[in-house]
Amino acid sequence: MDLRVVTLADRPDLRDAILTMEAHWPEYIRPEPVLITWAFDRHARHQLLVLDGDEAVARAVSVPFAWDGEPGSLPDTGWDEMLRQSLLDTHAGAELTTLCALEVAVVPGQRARNLSGYTLAALADNARRAGYTDVVVPVRPSHKHLEPLVPMAEYVARTRPDGLPSDPWLRVHVREGGRILKICPVSMTISGSLAQWRGWTGLPFDTSGPVTVPGALNPVEVSVEHDHAVYIEPNVWVRHQLRERCA
Repeated sequence: MDLRVVTLADRPDLRDAILTMEAHWPEYIRPEPVLITWAFDRHARHQLLVLDGDEAVARAVSVPFAWDGEPGSLPDTGWDEMLRQSLLDTHAGAELTTLCALEVAVVPGQRARNLSGYTLAALADNARRAGYTDVVVPVRPSHKHLEPLVPMAEYVARTRPDGLPSDPWLRVHVREGGRILKICPVSMTISGSLAQWRGWTGLPFDTSGPVTVPGALNPVEVSVEHDHAVYIEPNVWVRHQLRERCA
């Protein structure tokens, strides 16, 4: 492997490559484009792209914010809130002590190469160089979508005989030194008309109540009477404490 990690600050010409890199996200998960654009413009040094030769194979998207280090103060509205919090803290001139990793993604077909761990370690190294004390992540467990009816707390509590989490992505974080802090119950909220949900999923959405949707970690709540459906995604807060700077 001829892997290189570059930041958007160093390679602004790769902005489109970072934004358009293929990743395994359900179509209905659509981050706020205005805030993403702001994060890329204002905090370009925290947007990483992993290149294998000239090919983009992984990315890490993160934003800084002010955190007191108390797990209880990490918001239940994790992913959605972190973008807003970073914007507010940045413009208020607050001391930005912590980096929040919004995404660590690997191109489908490249996952057998342990690029997720490599990219996560690169993100932590970049944060150390920038002087941050912590990286926190609202983690989307990679196999939770296979069991959408299981409560997240029950799912996260599962471990292998070696004590590591049963979920592969949580396991990568723990192996890289991460510590699971708590459930983030309302990390993302996606709402839309039934026509939108039909377009995103190909499902009929013709009955009110919970609907299991491919890729979703929880059922989607449907109201035929109000022509509306809402998906609330739980994540898991994981903390990586950065004790030493890179050489």
